[in-house]
Amino acid sequence: MTTAERLRAEGRVQGRAEGEARVLLKLLAAKFGTLPTETVHRIRSADTDELETWTPRVLTATSLDEIFTPG
Repeated sequence: MTTAERLRAEGRVQGRAEGEARVLLKLLAAKFGTLPTETVHRIRSADTDELETWTPRVLTATSLDEIFTPG
């Protein structure tokens, strides 16, 4: 893989994570209202695996804590 290909791939991964974070933030704000700053930072700095774990939890969570609880 060339350097250019590697950089493009990294850019795609980063762009995907940013998009997933935006969606999760919108869903959480719609469900729970204004989000604490630390929650926003946590989501924006998360990797795609974390975001993919947290996003479906929006459907059943009754609190923000339930989104981030391991398990």
